Amino acid sequence: MVAARLGTERRTVARWRTRFLRDRLNGLADEPRPGVPRTVTDAQVEEVVVRTLEGTQPGGTHWSKRELAEVVGISPASVLWIWQVFGLQPWRTDTFKISPDPFLIDEIRDVVGLCPTPPANAVVFAMEEKPQIQALERTTPVLPMLPGMPERRSFDYVRHGTVDLFAALNTATGKVIAKLSAQHRAVDFRDFLDGIDRQTDKSLAVHVICGNCEDRDVPQGAGA
Repeated sequence: MVAARLGTERRTVARWRTRFLRDRLNGLADEPRPGVPRTVTDAQVEEVVVRTLEGTQPGGTHWSKRELAEVVGISPASVLWIWQVFGLQPWRTDTFKISPDPFLIDEIRDVVGLCPTPPANAVVFAMEEKPQIQALERTTPVLPMLPGMPERRSFDYVRHGTVDLFAALNTATGKVIAKLSAQHRAVDFRDFLDGIDRQTDKSLAVHVICGNCEDRDVPQGAGA
């Protein structure tokens, strides 16, 4: 029963029970382990973690394992091991943005709610735009993938300008409505919305969740 609750083996429970019966509380302490003694102290582990979280190497944006190892007095491999144990990756950064919109929470609830619980007699489209797609023409046809050989493309090509791609995903059926535009204008975005309306059953109310569309004069966010 104890092994099942703790997710371990019966012999492990039996071993610790035997140690407790023999040595009482002293038997629950960890015994010396075989092998080479530890060379990295708890203080050094703490210093690596604190320096990683609270500072950077001189003239750098973050600590490298070699620079930090030299300061703490341990090997670079030990620094990397400590980072892995504590889930630290000082070379990585993420970005975020806090919206100043006072109605952000209400808008998020509206947008999220459209997908799992859409209104009755309605259709929900998740729409996104991919601007400035390069229209490239390769000088030779693309060679298909073969066993042991990847797909191959010629290095040189001819540019034919850029195009914008609008795409709207029907969240219920998975159907995608798409349109290519030669220019990046608000009027093209409005034409695409008209196209969605023409391809949708007139008895359904159309709800569109817009991504970060950058067309001028068109509000971002959720629209209906």
